[in-house]
Amino acid sequence: MTAYKLLSLLLCYPDAELYALRSEIRAELLRLPAGVPAAEIHAFLDATAGDGLEDAQEAYVGTFDFKRRASLHLTYPYQGDRRQRGVALLKLRRLYERLGLELAGDELPDHLPLMLELADMLEPAQACELLGDFRGAIELIAAALDQQGSPYRHLLAALTALLGPASEAELDELARLAAQGPPREQVGLEPFGPPELMPGLAGAAA
Repeated sequence: MTAYKLLSLLLCYPDAELYALRSEIRAELLRLPAGVPAAEIHAFLDATAGDGLEDAQEAYVGTFDFKRRASLHLTYPYQGDRRQRGVALLKLRRLYERLGLELAGDELPDHLPLMLELADMLEPAQACELLGDFRGAIELIAAALDQQGSPYRHLLAALTALLGPASEAELDELARLAAQGPPREQVGLEPFGPPELMPGLAGAAA
C-alpha cells in the first residue's frame, strides 16, 4: 500500500471491517520510506491504539460530522451548497469513471478518503496535482484538527507532507477560505476557520 492508500483507509469511518485491518495497516506502514508521512501515520496509530471500536466511531463522528470546519468534503469550502458545487462534483465523478473507480453508496466524490484512493491510482506528480487543486481545503481541515488536538491531525500532517510545502498563493487561499467560509454562509455566521488563520480578525474581535 502507498501512503495515499493508508491515509484513505484511516480517514474512513472506522467500522468493524476497517478496524480489523489496523494490524495489517501497521505492517504495510513498515514498507513506506522513512520520513514525515510514515512518522505521522505511526503517531496516529499509537495515539489511538487503546481505543475500542465504539470509542473510535464516536471520536470520528465528533471530529468530522458535526464540525463543518473539519468537513472531509473538499469542494464545500469553495462552493458551499451552490449549483457550482454540483458541476465540480460531476467533473470529479467523471474522473473516477475514466480511471475505472466505481463509487459505492451515497458518498460524494469529493470526500477526502475517496480522493486519496483516487490519488493512489495516479503517478505521484499527478496525485499531487489532483490534491493540490484542493490544497486550501486540506490545509483548513489540518488547522481545524490541530485546534481540536485530534489524533487525526497526524493524518493530515502526513498528507500535507506528501504534497510538499504550501505556496504563498495556497496560503493566501487558506486565509481567504478561513475568513469567508462557504459562499452560502458568509453572512451572519461565525467565521469558517479558527482565528489564527484570519489576520486582522482576531484583533478586531478583542
